[in-house]
Amino acid sequence: MSLSITPTDLPAYMAQVGVAARAASTLMSAASTKAKDQALQALARLLRQSVEPLQAANAQDLKAATQVGLAPALIDRLKLTPAIIETVAQGCEQIAAMPDPIGEITHVKRRPSGISVGHMRVPLGVFGMIYESRPNVTIEAASLAIKSGNACILRGGSEALQSNLALSRLVQAALVEAGLPPQAVQLIETTDRAAVGHLITLPQYVDVIIPRGGKGLIERVSAEARVPVIKHLDGNCHVYVDEFVDLELALRVSDNAKTQKYSPCNAAESLLVHAAQASAFLPQIGALWAHKGVQMRVCAQARTCLQTIPQAQVVDATEADWSEEYLAPIISIKVVSSLDDAIAHINHYGSHHTDAILTTHHPHAMRFLREVDSASVMVNASTRFADGFEYGLGAEIGISTDKFHARGPVGLEGLTSLKWIVLGQGEVRT
Repeated sequence: MSLSITPTDLPAYMAQVGVAARAASTLMSAASTKAKDQALQALARLLRQSVEPLQAANAQDLKAATQVGLAPALIDRLKLTPAIIETVAQGCEQIAAMPDPIGEITHVKRRPSGISVGHMRVPLGVFGMIYESRPNVTIEAASLAIKSGNACILRGGSEALQSNLALSRLVQAALVEAGLPPQAVQLIETTDRAAVGHLITLPQYVDVIIPRGGKGLIERVSAEARVPVIKHLDGNCHVYVDEFVDLELALRVSDNAKTQKYSPCNAAESLLVHAAQASAFLPQIGALWAHKGVQMRVCAQARTCLQTIPQAQVVDATEADWSEEYLAPIISIKVVSSLDDAIAHINHYGSHHTDAILTTHHPHAMRFLREVDSASVMVNASTRFADGFEYGLGAEIGISTDKFHARGPVGLEGLTSLKWIVLGQGEVRT
């Protein structure tokens, strides 16, 4: 990024970044599909050609993180291995191969007046992305911005600055190679936390903010932003085992939803079991989770079914447990008396992220789909599928639990908007 103002003059620096992004967004909105795809293909090639320098930059971040005592899990997220670089390169190619949503015209209807009215899909303009740790997010955000015809301003965590700088230079080189403005993807080059405060209060330059990180970051951005925010705060995801259910399926799916990986926001944190199946299902899942070291925080009825299991970690649940996102080998378990109770519990305690019903009863499945107020609602499938790649989006820039245009995993279409178009042949209103 070539800026005449240094990051030390923060207000002026952020304003200049914003001006450059707004100008670039105008050019990106008019860019051809061919040019955008060329940029993505060039980026994939440059990533593969730059494994050694990328790792050298990443080594600086890893060394600094170790010296300041960053937690091992966070250090692991920082790593930019050859395998991760290859994965993001493939992601660029996958997005290049996807249909271009920009300019798509849909729902055209002829009106009695003679005019035809429809929708055209257009870019949002400029989005700001604030994220922590994982440097691969720099490429994911950049590639989605390019394909969707947006400009983006990226603010990664200070712990990944050198890695992100190296990656952003490759992105800008790829844009230039394709004849697109390099300012379409800009990385904030300062670790000053005040940069976030400036970025989220620049509605004249930024159309939407996407925070991706810990709850503290997202709460701050949501509270202070003067532009729309695409966000989710918690991932308290539920699995409900219905009265009518294939127990083998329920065992397999419930276990996967909880234990396939504990840290993602789409991992199950709460298990609801219909009273008619509690005595048959809970001892089976309890034995499995006891073996895996999962602590179970339970209601009184669930305790009765689980307390005799050898080595089971069974703890009485508190009111707070029903709302908790553990991101750990812990799950809350409650026995419910009906589908109505399950739906009411999820809508009250859940985070509107992802919830699943396991059932063989079609009417119950359809009621659950209609009445559970979450971004993703599933039937007989693991909550772990709530992911942009698994949904066929190519990649995701985040997950939204809000109710406006982007809900659930946010891919290409989530970074676009619809505008009304009117086609006429000289009609006038009388």
